Amino acid sequence: MSDPAIRVLDLTDRLGYQAARVFVGLGADVVRVSPQDDLDSAADRLHWHAGKRVLRGTVSDAALIELIAQADVVLESGPSPRLRTLALRETRPSLWDSVVHTVITPFGISGPRREWLGDDTVITAAGGMAWLCGDAGQAPEPPPREQGTQLAGTHGAIGALLALIARRRTNAGQLVEISAQEAVAATLEIGAISWIHGRTIPGRTSGIYGHVAHRVFRASDGFLAGGYSGSPRMWTDLLAWMVEEGEAEDLADERWQDNEIRWRERAHVDAVVSRFTGRRSARPFAEEARRRALPWAEVANGPALLTNPQLIDRQFFVHSGSKGSYRDVGFGWESPALPRPVRLDEPRDVAANEAWTVVRPGPSVDAAEEHHAENAQAGTTGALDGVRVLDLTWVLAGPYVTKTFAEHGADILKVESYHRKDPTRFSPGMRLRPEAGFDDGGYFLNFNRNKRSVALNLKTAAGQDLLRRLAADVDIVVENFSPGVLARWGLDYEQLRKINPGVVLVSMAGTGQTGPWRDAVTFADTLAAMSGLTAETARPDRDPQGLTFGLGDMVAANAAVIGALELLYRGEGGHVDLSQLEAMASHLGSAALEGQMAEDVPTATARILSSLGADRWIAVGSCTSDALREALTAIGTAVEHDPWEALTQAAATMDAEVLAESLQDQGIAAYPVRDGRDLVETDVQLRARNFYPTLEHPLAGPVAHEGLVAHLSATPGGLRTAAPLLGQHTDDILVEQLGLTADELADLHNEGVLS
Repeated sequence: MSDPAIRVLDLTDRLGYQAARVFVGLGADVVRVSPQDDLDSAADRLHWHAGKRVLRGTVSDAALIELIAQADVVLESGPSPRLRTLALRETRPSLWDSVVHTVITPFGISGPRREWLGDDTVITAAGGMAWLCGDAGQAPEPPPREQGTQLAGTHGAIGALLALIARRRTNAGQLVEISAQEAVAATLEIGAISWIHGRTIPGRTSGIYGHVAHRVFRASDGFLAGGYSGSPRMWTDLLAWMVEEGEAEDLADERWQDNEIRWRERAHVDAVVSRFTGRRSARPFAEEARRRALPWAEVANGPALLTNPQLIDRQFFVHSGSKGSYRDVGFGWESPALPRPVRLDEPRDVAANEAWTVVRPGPSVDAAEEHHAENAQAGTTGALDGVRVLDLTWVLAGPYVTKTFAEHGADILKVESYHRKDPTRFSPGMRLRPEAGFDDGGYFLNFNRNKRSVALNLKTAAGQDLLRRLAADVDIVVENFSPGVLARWGLDYEQLRKINPGVVLVSMAGTGQTGPWRDAVTFADTLAAMSGLTAETARPDRDPQGLTFGLGDMVAANAAVIGALELLYRGEGGHVDLSQLEAMASHLGSAALEGQMAEDVPTATARILSSLGADRWIAVGSCTSDALREALTAIGTAVEHDPWEALTQAAATMDAEVLAESLQDQGIAAYPVRDGRDLVETDVQLRARNFYPTLEHPLAGPVAHEGLVAHLSATPGGLRTAAPLLGQHTDDILVEQLGLTADELADLHNEGVLS
């Protein structure tokens, strides 16, 4: 990052590992304080802590204060009562004057359950994610590889970067607070918003998407992810391929050309497609599909991921360990200004007096106290106040990026059109309410609040000219077109920086702007398959499943946010070449390393058990048998042999809320599994923290929205306005930004440019 490198003090447990790893990827100087009883496997230690210096064992308060005084960012995670830095914040307030202090807890530092414990299984249950994964009628499942804790850590890094940007203005630090439950609840795509807008509760579907015709199909030697939704060409070209091979069966009949019939009788269509894929090898099928520009991908396991030609070409992987002997997944963003590390040293043990290579002079006690008093009243609305963003994105991943910017004060100019119809506006299935139109559909409202809409018909030369003029006076441009589209409009990075030298361009192609697969057509399920995450959902008794919500979209969005914020912090322009595939692969955790290391990976004991009521469940975190036995005895449950068996039997007869509270009182992490309705209406912690605030929309009326994840004490940001009507601010923006006259606007409207 900037010279000198940002100093990060890492006091995290697994809940915050990802936050510290993000800063390693950004070139920060990271010092970790690691407990003596560290139980991480060798693969975990190398994946999560490569590139750090490590202090092992107990660090005294005096030594910890010295470390904090030398840091720019302090990261700590774990249950709220156990966080040492929160206590120091009370007793030594001046210590934090210029420090970005980021804490990540299971449920936040306020609310009735602020002291509750939670590991990944418990957090994904509490945030509604586990509910959506698995098979109908069976227990919910957390997504593979600790996605809940990784999301919490990523949001911790985003919050810290926002606070660092704010510190450039104010010269003051602040507290950044992340609730892992909220980080998960904000990353569902469906779930809460299905209840808010449609009063429906999506269930578990064995990985079969409910709103697009995509799923995992068997091949002759493995599995494929793909389908036939999207533009009409996705169906017609797949059908043409099947006809060429003489295997279309009855799908060539005229009736199947009707999309509504295909959707209504999807089971039959899927069966024919399954027979087609089942006769073919997965990798050649995926290669031919890419040649035909169809959204299909091989379900790659760990070894296949490591040989992916696209990832190798783009130098995604990190070589780590002794002499770089291991290949690990890398980081989910790339920009010319900050090349990603391709080599990371093993974590290196150091003594406390060697933690920072150069000691910085600190302020005197008197000066620190005076500075603290001055900044106690400081604060602005958002960390990104004054930042203007040109939003050229649609659907989910891109709008989630600009949603995050908007929440923290940026002015978002969302360019859209009736001529390029965003499915979240125009697809009836994504409106969620039967009576909703394109201006008040549920998807669009949730992910586009705080933005202004300008309608430009980019099929016209005049529309493209207006776009270039708008791009000349913004700080960030975000786009998720296919590679090459911006170049045709004269707005690729090389041309854009000629008219706007300091601009940050964020491009969000499926596989990136370069490489042999740059033109691949991708959907969320194909990217999950390529990344290795889909393969991780397999069990000995079950084929791999897709993830039937937009986890990959949000993971990619968060990576794009990090790349853009890093450049903003540096005060530089640059091109963030975001590959959604790389972002997803970076969330594979230590899976790639485990396949290369000859060690037994500890098996987590966390479970999700049936509780009293129809389709009601409780998640219980990892714990030792002895600890669980003691807890069960304390709450009056007899344990004859296996405590997990005793708990399973007891849970089936108990209300999940009551049992979770009893187990938490005994130091066992537990939480009821939340569905969308539970999140919005009954969860006492989310309600106490107002995670679903209401905004007034001119058509939909008062509507609940998913709230902010990163809570910044001095620059809090917030939800200000509901999502715009299409083109609602067109004239205002063109007058304000470009100085157009009333006559010019009238001509442009008459010519169909502003529609």
